[in-house]
Amino acid sequence: MRAIVVDPPGKTADSLRLAEVPDPTPSDEEVLLRVHATALNRADMMQRMGNYPAQHGASEILGLELAGEVVEVGSRVQGLSIGDRVYGLSGGGGYAEMATLHQSLAMPIPDEFTYHEAASIPEVFFTANTAVRTLGETLPGERLLIHAGGSGVGIAAIQIGRLIGAEVWITAGSEDKCERARELGADMTINYREQDFAEVIAEQTGGQGVNVILDVIGRDYWDKNLRSLSMAGRLVLVGLMGGAVAETNLGMLMQKRLRVHGTVMRSRPLIDRAEITRDFQQHLEPAIVNGDMKPVIDSVFPLSKAAEAHQYMAENRNFGKILLDCIEVDELSED
Repeated sequence: MRAIVVDPPGKTADSLRLAEVPDPTPSDEEVLLRVHATALNRADMMQRMGNYPAQHGASEILGLELAGEVVEVGSRVQGLSIGDRVYGLSGGGGYAEMATLHQSLAMPIPDEFTYHEAASIPEVFFTANTAVRTLGETLPGERLLIHAGGSGVGIAAIQIGRLIGAEVWITAGSEDKCERARELGADMTINYREQDFAEVIAEQTGGQGVNVILDVIGRDYWDKNLRSLSMAGRLVLVGLMGGAVAETNLGMLMQKRLRVHGTVMRSRPLIDRAEITRDFQQHLEPAIVNGDMKPVIDSVFPLSKAAEAHQYMAENRNFGKILLDCIEVDELSED
């Protein structure tokens, strides 16, 4: 099969190239998929740079979420058959024509979803659901601040917050992204290039702050996040784009009775990822099917253009998910 390989790992996207690699072999509890689409995530960029190696036993090929057609089933697989359309969150392998997926992570694609829509859902909706509902314990009427409101996770979190009945605030880096976030249901938008979000929150809430913050930045926003939280507020870290090491005022944590959670998807054990999958199917998938929420796709690149897709993401040009179409694949160069 053809897949994107990293050769060699590097900071620039041109380390990605299309190559011929062996077909994956499913285990007894896995299905083999003909991949129709996969989606980009920041974790892919980190892995490409050599900073986020694949888990033991997982595919070295990039790509954590995918949608495709079952072409082979393992001997102990139940409830799935050849020809089924499925999607899910994998440990890797999505940037390819074929990939394996454990049966506990494979979700039937609703008739209402295209392959592209299905591939754009798992990572961002699972992450946002864990941050907003499970760890953040966001309640109706509470203020929820979402950083990077134009990212895939941010867009999913806006819609989950709205579904809960929270007052949704976001930060984003352009007026266009702020406007599109408002169209999705954000109540308050802050352009971080023009405004200090902590000052805006203090002014707009009379110093009371927000109840829950979903943060992808880390160090650079740490102090402002703590100052922006209400009494008994909750901060959920899902990314560290601004750095991983920060000094803190422990007294503020104690005085305000704050809770800080950290979460990642990729390194979780299979049983955890299966539980998160079932929770999504029960609480969020029906809302996407009936139109109360929706996946937002920014752009679709052919698999062979993965390097261009990575560069596009690195420039923060997207509002929503960036996809790779794995069906229409260019022929390999004779070079």
